[in-house]
Amino acid sequence: MKNISDIDKNFKVKTDIHKDDIRFYDVNEKPFEVYGVFYEDSKFRRLPEKIARKVNDNVLALHANTAGGRVRFITDSEYVAIHAQLQSVGKMPHFAMTGSAGFDLYIRENSRERYFKTFVPPFEITDSYESVVESGNRNLKEITINFPLYSEVTALYIGLSEKAKVSEASPYTYKKPIVFYGSSITQGGCASRPGLSYESILSRKFDTDFINLGFSAGARGEDEIAEYIGNLDMNVFVYDYDHNAPAAEHLKNTHERMFEIIRKAKPDLPVIIMSRPKFILTDDEKDRLEIIKATYLHAKEKGDGKVYFIDGEELMKKAENDGTVDDCHPNDLGFMSMAEAVGKVLEKIL
Repeated sequence: MKNISDIDKNFKVKTDIHKDDIRFYDVNEKPFEVYGVFYEDSKFRRLPEKIARKVNDNVLALHANTAGGRVRFITDSEYVAIHAQLQSVGKMPHFAMTGSAGFDLYIRENSRERYFKTFVPPFEITDSYESVVESGNRNLKEITINFPLYSEVTALYIGLSEKAKVSEASPYTYKKPIVFYGSSITQGGCASRPGLSYESILSRKFDTDFINLGFSAGARGEDEIAEYIGNLDMNVFVYDYDHNAPAAEHLKNTHERMFEIIRKAKPDLPVIIMSRPKFILTDDEKDRLEIIKATYLHAKEKGDGKVYFIDGEELMKKAENDGTVDDCHPNDLGFMSMAEAVGKVLEKIL
């Protein structure tokens, strides 16, 4: 005989949410669709663990942070609840926990996707939390819930009214993802909520899937990660790991090599090369900029018509020197500025 929890998913979740008609659904089951992360060995991951182990310890430590993870579905429930189980929780002095450990919710109605609410984690969170968002109506709504940027999620259940309709969301216009590789900035530090990382902003603008391969202090352009990325089925590749290169010499030894590994695997793939998003550079940072720009120029000299370059100053042009929380990690204004600059190039590509 089957366990009752296998028959009725409501029995899987012990909840303190005061809704008489709530029913919980596991996001790993239809009609829910998860993007940007996959479920492997009892947790969501952005990168297979066996690959992460080959790269470096920081990538291994962060590969199960759920930056870029999303779940999409359609419902007419007048509320949406989450019951999230987390194995690690990102808590930092310069990073809002709504971004590092929270989920946020977007609603698409009449072809327009807009931010609605954030599932705010309690400050004392250790391994799980629940939260409810009231929509206030029974209209059919296409929902996207963004996963935390700097926490590990081992399970996510969606709570809806028992009488509500639930169905699959429409597929992205661009089903092949844009793949982003880089440092903590790429991972999303320090957006105030997940939907404000620059990749999420671009995903909504272009209605495209994406994969976030940003790793704090772990993006160093190793051959192992380049080869893994080169084997992904993607629409565009975007990379910037200047901040994580230990020195300009390391950047010189790896940056063009990484491009060439990916170009060999994907001869026709559009590749966007970016320097660190910063408005005013030191002399060392200017040297790094020239190294990164050289990768682009060498590719162009070889006749590569699908490589693009964005200067870090251009990335922060809209925010100027007010675009970070610590002269490194973008705030929401900084991420908006980055999305605008990258978006101009993506408009040409897509």
